[in-house]
Amino acid sequence: MEKREVLFTNKDLKKLIIPLIIEQLLTVTVGLADSIMISSVGEAAVSGVSLVDSIMILLINMFSALATGGAVVAGQYLGQKKHVMACKTADQLILFISALAVVIMAGIYAMRGFILHGVFGAIEPAVMHSAEVYLLIVTASIPFLAVYNGCAALFRTMGNSKTAMQMSLFMNAINIIGNAALIYGVGMGVEGAAIPTLVSRVIAAAVILVLLKNRNQAVHISRNFHFKFKGFLVSRILKIGVPNGVENSMFQLGKILVLSLVAGFGTASITANAVSNMVAMFEIIPGMAVGLAVLTVVSRCVGASDYEAARYYTKKLLKIAYASLIVFNLFIVAMLPVIIRAYHLSPETAAITRKILLYHTLCCVTVWPVSFTLPNTLRASNDVKYTMVTAIISMWIFRIFFSFVLGKWLGWGVFGVWVAMTLDWAVRAVLFFIRYIRGKWQYRTI
Repeated sequence: MEKREVLFTNKDLKKLIIPLIIEQLLTVTVGLADSIMISSVGEAAVSGVSLVDSIMILLINMFSALATGGAVVAGQYLGQKKHVMACKTADQLILFISALAVVIMAGIYAMRGFILHGVFGAIEPAVMHSAEVYLLIVTASIPFLAVYNGCAALFRTMGNSKTAMQMSLFMNAINIIGNAALIYGVGMGVEGAAIPTLVSRVIAAAVILVLLKNRNQAVHISRNFHFKFKGFLVSRILKIGVPNGVENSMFQLGKILVLSLVAGFGTASITANAVSNMVAMFEIIPGMAVGLAVLTVVSRCVGASDYEAARYYTKKLLKIAYASLIVFNLFIVAMLPVIIRAYHLSPETAAITRKILLYHTLCCVTVWPVSFTLPNTLRASNDVKYTMVTAIISMWIFRIFFSFVLGKWLGWGVFGVWVAMTLDWAVRAVLFFIRYIRGKWQYRTI
C-alpha cells in the first residue's frame, strides 16, 4: 500500500474517527441527561415518553439505514471519480427520504388512535395523556429528522465527520437547553420535553441542508435540484438501505422480546439489566464510530475497484477498533465501583450488575469488532443481503432462543440473557469472518 496512491492517510483517518467517537459519546450522554430531566415531570411522563420513543427509535433506525444506503452509493461514485453522479445520489437520497418521512408522519397522525390504544394497549389515563401529547408534537419532527440523518451520512461519506459532530452538538444543545427552560423554568410537563425535540430537529435539518448546498464540496445538493425520482439511483440506495433497515428493525424487535423475559426475573434483575445496558452503550462507542468510518473508507475503495486497499483499510480500522475499545473498556472497568455507587444499587443488584458488565467487557474487547465492525466492509461493497440474513438468523436462534434456554430453563437469570447475546456475537463473528476471507464480497455490484 505504501507504494501506491494512499486514499486515506493516518491524518485523514484521525480526522474522520475522532469526531465520530465524540458524536456517538454525545448521543449517549445527552440521551441520559434527557431522561433525567423528563423524570422530574413524573413517572407517568417517563412512561408515556418511553412508549412513544420506542416507535421513534424504529423510525430513526430506518432513516439511518436508508441514509447509509445513499452514503455508500455516493461513496462508491466518489471512488470512481464520478462527482456529478455522487451529487445526483445526494439529491435522490434527500428527496426520497423526505417524501417517505412525510408519508410516515401523515400515517402516524391518521392512525394515532390505533397506535395509542391498539399498540400501547390498556395503560393508565395519566400515561396515555402523556403519550398522546408527546406523540402529537414529536411526530411533526419526523421529516426533519429524516433530512438530518441523510445529510449527516453524506457528510461522513466525504470523510467530513466533523460537520456531522458539530451539528449533533448543536441539535442536542438546543434540546437540552429547551428542556431545562420549559421543564424547570416554565414548569411545563410533557410538552416541555416534546417542543425542544421538535425545534432542535427543525433547526438542525435546515442548517445542515444549507451546509450541504456548498458547491465546493465533493458531494453537495445540485444547484438545479429536480423534485423528480430517478429510478435507477433510488433502487441502488434501496438495495443497500432496505436490507440494513430490516436487520436493524429485527434487532430492535429482538431487544423488546428479550426485555419481556427479563421482566419476569424480578426487580433486581430488571434494574441490573437497565444499568448494564446504559454502561454497555458507553463501552461500544469507539467500535460504533470506527464502524461508520469503515463504511466511508471502504465504499470509496470499492468505487475505485481497489479491493487491495479495501482489505488494507479494513485490517487497519479493525486494529484501531480493538485498540480504542480496550482503552475505553479499561477506563470503565476502573470506574465501575464509582458507577455502581452512583446508581445507589442494593447489594444484590450491584453484584448482578458487576458480573454482567465484567463479562460484557471481556466480550467487547474480543468478539465485538469482528461481529459489528467487519460486516460494514461487506455492506460497503453491496454484500448486504448476506449480512442481513446472517444477522437475523443468528439473532433469533442464539440471542432470543438461547436467552430462554440459559436465562429461564437453566436458571441463569438475567446473566444468561447476556451470555446468549454474546453467543449471537460469536456466531456472527465467525460467519462474517469466513465471508470476508473467502472474498465473495469483492464481486458484488450495485
